[in-house]
Amino acid sequence: MHIFSINTIIFFLFLINFNGSTLADPLDTFQLPSPLPKWPPGGSFASGTIDLGGLQVSQVTTFTKIWSTNEGGPDNLGASFYDPSSIPQGFSSLGCYAQSNNIPLFGHVIVAKDVSNNVTNPTLRPPIDYTLVWSSESLDIEKDGEGYVWLPVAPDGYKAVGYIITGSSVKPDVNKVGCVRADFTDTPNTTVGLGNEKVFDINGLNVYHSVGGFRVGNESIGILKGNGPNSMPNLDQIEALIKVYSPVIYFHPDEPYLPSSVDWFFQNGALVYHKGNESKPNLVERNGSNIPQGGSDDETYWLDLPLDGSSKDRVKQGDLQDACAYFHVKPVSGGLFTDIAIWVFYPFNGGARAKVEFINVSLGKLGEHVGDWEHVTLRISNFNGELNSVFFSQHSWGKWVSASGLEYHTGNKPAVYASLHGHASYPKPGCVLLGSEGVDIGVRDDTDKSDKVMDTGVGAVVVATEYMANAVVEPPWVNYMRKWGPKIDYDVEKELNKVKKLMIGKLKKAFERFVESIPSEILGEDGPTGPKVKVSWSGDETV
Repeated sequence: MHIFSINTIIFFLFLINFNGSTLADPLDTFQLPSPLPKWPPGGSFASGTIDLGGLQVSQVTTFTKIWSTNEGGPDNLGASFYDPSSIPQGFSSLGCYAQSNNIPLFGHVIVAKDVSNNVTNPTLRPPIDYTLVWSSESLDIEKDGEGYVWLPVAPDGYKAVGYIITGSSVKPDVNKVGCVRADFTDTPNTTVGLGNEKVFDINGLNVYHSVGGFRVGNESIGILKGNGPNSMPNLDQIEALIKVYSPVIYFHPDEPYLPSSVDWFFQNGALVYHKGNESKPNLVERNGSNIPQGGSDDETYWLDLPLDGSSKDRVKQGDLQDACAYFHVKPVSGGLFTDIAIWVFYPFNGGARAKVEFINVSLGKLGEHVGDWEHVTLRISNFNGELNSVFFSQHSWGKWVSASGLEYHTGNKPAVYASLHGHASYPKPGCVLLGSEGVDIGVRDDTDKSDKVMDTGVGAVVVATEYMANAVVEPPWVNYMRKWGPKIDYDVEKELNKVKKLMIGKLKKAFERFVESIPSEILGEDGPTGPKVKVSWSGDETV
């Protein structure tokens, strides 16, 4: 059942036209389908303010629109720029907010207050000037007046962490925003993550989200950072967050390869192999207590399915009734946000399927491998415990989706769609063609609703919370750094030629072009490494 707030229902009734596209100007601020609960007590999580050690910060989610376009950007619906309003007494804005118009208005800026009592070196100072970095005067599209983007010029030892938008070419007042002492900032990097998701680009203006505002292109501004996990949730609060936000995964109605718990996989005949002694594999013990710990993937150990044919086929199918999700909780941006990475294990990943013009074909063994780890990540504001966005992992990449762009199953639980055979995660059902490059050819990622559903909050297992030291004991399999399936070499070209023989005329040429664009991960059969080996385990999601 889908439950939406009255505001959300009104939004869609008024903003969706007959061909399914949304109008350019959001009528209302997005709200989660259900009100936030009263979080369990403890620490400063969801207290409204965070003290970074002399710099107190808070979150503002009410805005006044300054300028917008009605064309360009995602879905060609334009974008809007806002000033924060209702700033708490004594706090200073750090920048303005921007977002595309193809989703309801939903965002925040961070405001700050100097509480250091350091007269000579306060944590916050006004800029000394502004530099005009872009204006809309030459922009030949539908727009509401003119917009001007300004970069605050920070004093020595300080950094601007946001940009300003005005509707006039007159420089803003220097007291409009604050610049943060440099030791409270990081430098933006080139990977996609918190502080680097592109919002849109219009006529040379490349706008990215920043921590609490927006930034332009690769201009050198700082990204606000926290000073540690003092604002992070405790175990009771984590349990409450899981109860409220744990996603519900829909599997394709034709999906034969479903998830299981790791323990079920081990208890049903999973084997651990050691290089040089391949003829004598060992049964994996419960919880993985006899598989090697630590180190790195040196290709000397790997896991595999049972040897017995009927057992192998049964284990491949997983066990949805036994399946559970594994939760890794970590601070992002020094504790301004909490990331909850939710990992799901599948004993087997099925073969890839492709669309070539008007026909669908199986790619044989391509894409098959034993052991498949997939995840989605919830990003939670530590100011109030509100869901900010969700990261959907998709093979070796993925994308962030704002909470306002999600589908919800019940309450505030996001819906996730797992692709047929490959289990990539998507926010909506449908078909995505990988490597298609704008043509009707590519590897199919098909998703759809069915009665095969998994609520990741049921039987949830928290496996790691490093910021709380020894509060959570990691199971042995978390620290298994080798492959969860064997590497099997076979003639990829031979497999592709089997498919190519089915093509005639233009289809054959189209297929040849498609083969050149196939994602490298499906060319061969190689088991994946576990969650802790992924780059995102100890850092931000990167794609």
